[in-house]
This record gives sequence, C-alpha cells and structure tokens, in this order.
Amino acid sequence: MAAPRSCALWDYYGRRWSRVMRGCWLPRLRSSWPGNPLGARLLSQQNQATKTHFGFETVSEEEKGGKVYQVFESVAKNYDVMNDMMSLGIHRIWKDLLLWKMHPFPGTQLLDVAGGTDIAGGRERKRERNIDVKGTHRVAATRTTQPGPGTNCNQGDIAFRFLNYVQGQHQIKQKRQLRAQQNLSWEEIAQKYQNEEDSLGGSQVMVCDINKEMLKIGRQKACARGYKTGLAWILGDAEELPFDDDKFDVYTIAFGIRNVTHIDQALQEAHRVLKPGGRFLCLEFSQVNNPLVSRLYDLYSFQVIPVLGEVIAGDWKSYQYLVESIRQFPSQEEFKEMIEDAGFQKVTYENLTSGIVAIHSGFKL
Repeated sequence: MAAPRSCALWDYYGRRWSRVMRGCWLPRLRSSWPGNPLGARLLSQQNQATKTHFGFETVSEEEKGGKVYQVFESVAKNYDVMNDMMSLGIHRIWKDLLLWKMHPFPGTQLLDVAGGTDIAGGRERKRERNIDVKGTHRVAATRTTQPGPGTNCNQGDIAFRFLNYVQGQHQIKQKRQLRAQQNLSWEEIAQKYQNEEDSLGGSQVMVCDINKEMLKIGRQKACARGYKTGLAWILGDAEELPFDDDKFDVYTIAFGIRNVTHIDQALQEAHRVLKPGGRFLCLEFSQVNNPLVSRLYDLYSFQVIPVLGEVIAGDWKSYQYLVESIRQFPSQEEFKEMIEDAGFQKVTYENLTSGIVAIHSGFKL
C-alpha cells in the first residue's frame, strides 16, 4: 500500500513544479536554461562576443593576443627591411608627414605606442640604461645622445624623428634669442652654448610596446645610432597603459592599432593619458579610394608581400597575416567614429597615397 501512496505524492509534487516553471516563478533560472530558446540565444551571443579576427581567421580574443605577439616576435629582426620592401620605402614619407602634422615644440611630452622597432639613422654614441618599476609594470629606459645637426634623419621612426625635429626647433629658438642680444661678447655667447644642458628644451618621448623582442631591438638601434637624452622604452599594453592620467601632450601610434584586440579600449586609454588639449595621431593602413590603385594594391599585397616575407625573413604566414589585418581594419569613416566615441573632438583624417594609409587626428578638449 505504501508504493501507490508514494507514486501519488511524486505525481502531485511533480505537477506543482511543472506549474511553477510554466508560471515563471523563477524567470531568470528558466530563461537562462540551456534548453530554452532564449537561453540558447544568450549563450550564443556571449560566445560570439568573445570571438575576433586574426587576419581572415576567426579566433578567441585571448588567442589573438598570443598570435599577434608571436607574429611580431618572429618578424622583429627583419622588420625594417620588410617595411622598405612592403612599402617600396614610401613609409618614410608617410612618417615625415605625420611628424609635420604633429609640429611639436620644445617641451612636448610624446607617447609613441607600438613603436618598438623600425629605427635607423644617426651616429654611434654611448648608452646608459635605467631600470625602474611602476606598480606591476617593468619599465626599462634607455638614454642616448642626439645625432649632430648635420645627421641624415630620413631613416628614423616616429620617436627618432620627433627628437630630431624638437632639437632643431630648440636650436632655432636659441639662435633667435642670441640674435636679440646684440651687445653680448663672443665669450658670453660661447658660454651660453656651453651651459645649454638640455638640447631638447625639456621634451621627452616614451616608446611603449607590448612585445619584448621589438623593444630589445629598438633599444639596440637607439644605442648604435646615438640617441641618449629624452628617450625611454616602456613595456606596456595599449589597452592598459602603465601611465597616470593627463600625462602626455601627444599620443602617436603608427601601423599598430589594427593589431590591438580591443581597439575601443586602446582609444579610451589614449584619451585618458593625454593632457587636456592633447592630440591623438594615428598613422594606419586604410581603404584605397581609387579602383585602379585598389586592384594593383591587392595584387601586390596578396601575391608579392607574402613571398617577400618568405624570401627575406623566412616567414610567409606572419606577412600573410599583416596583409589580411589591413583588410579587416575599419574604413576611414568608421575609424573616425570610433575615435569620436572614445571622447576625442575635432576628429579628422587625411588620406595618403590614394588612401593606402591615412593620418587620423583628434583632440582631448
């Protein structure tokens, strides 16, 4: 007799539980249940949100960071040569135009993100290295003397060009001050030049890169080419910069932001570390606006550049990724909107070489 009573109780409570679920007494539990269609859609959206692109390949966000790191660790030693081969040397002109657009003055504090290598030019001098620690971030600073005014600086990257440009501006300012003081003797003029300790007028550039190998080669080239004062090398992530708020006058990133997993976070960090009135400048590959140039560019990109990567660097896949990553980067207008969403104002862009690259500019106001 106990068995039928037990079955009856089971059936009774089972029906009550069924009514509870139908009545949505526990709506969150029910709607998120994997078997429920709404719950399945939510889980699918969460899974999609963690996916991103690595070139034309779809990968998880965590996986992309590691893959990009491996790419630049692999190409670091041949990065300069490959840049010349990939752009036929035009990247030097693009960087010149970026600096002319920046037009820095003595005392400017510059943060150059993703600028670990691609450096040349200058004379050899001594090096001093200082190691500092800021929180959990290891900060490595390399300081070298500036090349003389007669040195060819056409082969420097953003940081080196910045230092040469600011040094030239400081020297012009100094000469104007001396001309205004016509009553000084030549001994007094010579003494003023000798007492000039900072040839940059207080300017400094911090090169920040997440890749240790890129920073290592960059420091070696800085040492070999004689850059000493006003230059520091920082190991850091563009999405979580190891700097205080409102620290820099200018933020630059050249051919680096398309490799960032969360571009919106990198832009927000750029806005955070800039001083009020500071300027954001980005040099990046973009969408070609000339149909004929576009066809030729695609042919060169997909048929020639990976082959050059294999021949010169022994690395087909890394350069195939670099080509694909350019095609995945937002258009000029789309990227402009992303910069505005990060809080920048007066956002503009200028196409170079039919839109193969563009200079994006914005201000923190």
